[in-house]
Amino acid sequence: MTRRQLLGKTSTGIGVAALASLLNPKLLAAATDASATGGLPGLPHFPPKAKRVIYLHQSGAPSQIDLFDYKPKLIDVAGSELPDSIRQGQRITGMTSGQNSLPVAPSIFKFSRAGEQGMWMSELLPHTAKIADDITLVKTVNTDAINHDPAITFIQTGFTQPGRPSLGAWVSYGLGSENQNLPSFVVLLSQANALNRDQPLFSRLWSAGFLPSKYQGVRFRASGDPVLFLANPDGIDKDDRRAMLDSLNELNHITEENYGDPEISARISQYEMAYRMQTSVPDLTDLSKEPESTFEMYGPDSRKPGTYAANCLMARRLAERGVRFIQLYHRGWDQHNDLPRDLALQCKGTDQASAALVQDLKQRGLLDDTLVIWGGEFGRTVYCQGHLTKENYGRDHHPRCFSMWFAGGGMKHGFSLGETDDYSYNPISDPVPIHDIQATVLHCLGIDHKRLTYKFQGRHFRLTDVAGNVNDKILT
Repeated sequence: MTRRQLLGKTSTGIGVAALASLLNPKLLAAATDASATGGLPGLPHFPPKAKRVIYLHQSGAPSQIDLFDYKPKLIDVAGSELPDSIRQGQRITGMTSGQNSLPVAPSIFKFSRAGEQGMWMSELLPHTAKIADDITLVKTVNTDAINHDPAITFIQTGFTQPGRPSLGAWVSYGLGSENQNLPSFVVLLSQANALNRDQPLFSRLWSAGFLPSKYQGVRFRASGDPVLFLANPDGIDKDDRRAMLDSLNELNHITEENYGDPEISARISQYEMAYRMQTSVPDLTDLSKEPESTFEMYGPDSRKPGTYAANCLMARRLAERGVRFIQLYHRGWDQHNDLPRDLALQCKGTDQASAALVQDLKQRGLLDDTLVIWGGEFGRTVYCQGHLTKENYGRDHHPRCFSMWFAGGGMKHGFSLGETDDYSYNPISDPVPIHDIQATVLHCLGIDHKRLTYKFQGRHFRLTDVAGNVNDKILT
């Protein structure tokens, strides 16, 4: 940085921060950027329970009332109008606001108790029922958004409008990576067995927002090169690429010295990461050494690239290699009609692999320091969208209460939090807002959510905005 640039970038002239940056550049970097592998100085803020996160996002909103929130009394009021005392004037979407009636639709699926604590679980989730003693089930998660795009943006970034860093980017920024040869934040999209691919998943959901771009999620693909442009072009070998990168880095360093743009530093580090990934990624994606028992555990789809099961297996392999945040997206949970048929198919494609991931991590000694998260962006209504019959119904979006489960990484085992009313419409105990979920996840990683901030446009931003409380009731 030249003298002119130094004076131009400090509003009060040569201050303490400016002198500190001259004596030790890392002191200035601590305020704006994390190192490639170590994260920010001073983090974690306290001893963490989790070293990494695997987030299994079920895009489209699974129906809590058909999977986790058992409401047997609804059978007695089936087909009746949703009481005003339950709805309480709450808004509903335009997809059902024009209906003449909002008839109550009980779940047609059987429920039974699972685990030592007798957690209620739908017959659609026989494999998840087997890990009931390993999970914390929260039945009263609630959100501010009622439509998919703002809701998924909110749960991923802490804000309903695009532009903020994602949860994975914040974690990557704060803690860095445990593996210099792989990104700290990896994204997997299951495409092969998703029922509904019309609902989009925008790359901004795993972006770094206003953080340096090196903290954004790196998407791994199911076919071809796992990462775009990672392989050398025809006629270019490893030595040629190394020589090219050395020359490119020299030019970038010159530009960085002239302009002081942190994105140039991010670009340099990403070029180097891509070079190292040429060796690490082929080993990561080679499943030939996995025993047959592993594929049996995750199910037959685990051999098919791009399926949910294959991505769950890949998530375990990423976790054991020290990747800090693994984000898996699976679409197809948006059942506005034909819910009994489609929900059964969706669970058939995901239930075994979700449970297998927890079991696999546990048997490898990784579950205690890996936090697994399962859930969507909101829940589904107790009333039917469209025509209600005894065998068929649909459900609209419902933000007031929905279910998520967590395993490992400092969460209680075999524990259920929160109760909803008899219509699974409103929480009656222990409501858990999205910002509380985010604050608690960061807490498991040893991060005080109020202290993980980044200054942008004159304001210090954080994942939880100006809200969020750690929920001690679900922590060990």
